[in-house]
Amino acid sequence: MPQRYAYLGPQGTFTEAAMRSFPGADEAEHLPYATVPAALDALRRAEVDLAVVALENSVEGSVPTTLDELATGEPLQIVGEAHLPVSFALLVRPGTDLGDIKTVASHPHAQPQCRRWLAENVPHAEWRAATSNAEAAQHVADGHYDAALAGSFAAARYGLSVLAEDIHDVADAVTRFIALRRPGTPPPPTGTDRTTVVAFIGEDHPGALLEILTEFSMRGINLTLIQSRPTGAGLGSYLFWIELEGHVDDARVGEALMGLRRVCADVRFVGSYPRADQVRPEIRRGTHDQDFTEAAAWLASVRSGHA
Repeated sequence: MPQRYAYLGPQGTFTEAAMRSFPGADEAEHLPYATVPAALDALRRAEVDLAVVALENSVEGSVPTTLDELATGEPLQIVGEAHLPVSFALLVRPGTDLGDIKTVASHPHAQPQCRRWLAENVPHAEWRAATSNAEAAQHVADGHYDAALAGSFAAARYGLSVLAEDIHDVADAVTRFIALRRPGTPPPPTGTDRTTVVAFIGEDHPGALLEILTEFSMRGINLTLIQSRPTGAGLGSYLFWIELEGHVDDARVGEALMGLRRVCADVRFVGSYPRADQVRPEIRRGTHDQDFTEAAAWLASVRSGHA
């Protein structure tokens, strides 16, 4: 049977476009879901084999819903990522002019990326939130709003016209999407990998974050993202979403994660997977796998009296 891939819908979202870049997408059945939690829960219930959601935008930063779902919900595992350049179009019903626009709908991450353009071109229009940019386009087609910020590729799907395109306040905006499966063996190392974990601090005390960072810095591991999020257990209770260069099979990464597990109340492994940008980490002297192997052999000889 074909694989079933879930994504944030409806049809015509940037997430759908990103999903099509992952291996097996051409042969898979594509299933849109109304929200990120709905797509991830479908994966947890084994209704689908893979789910694709947005994780981070170069302008607006991380997507809180995705981080919280993966940090505290039933575990899932990242197995890949894709980078998608994002530029918006203003979609309207045929015959609509800029002066006719009183409401503009979009996903909450889209509006800040186009705020100045909207202020200059439709200054009197009110913004309305949608669960996705494609849903915003659907609402315009149904007559609920006058315009939508969405990908230009969504226009034909919903019978809309592109009134303006290549809309953005910051050029070269990129969104990072992740592909997830149910927990299992990570994809094999490629040499250009990223590892994601969630660290839970047992009790707040001076130097708690430094203890976490030291586990990585002393092994020459570069962090690509660190984000604090509330655990929901009360004010002052936080977890840290951490992304780092390397694969869990790398000796330096494995040792760092063991050290992290010793100093934290809990550590959730979220995945080791190939980086979309294929950046190869710079491994400093003393932190290659061979260095760890030789050090372990030396320690064993000391303990056995044969040093």
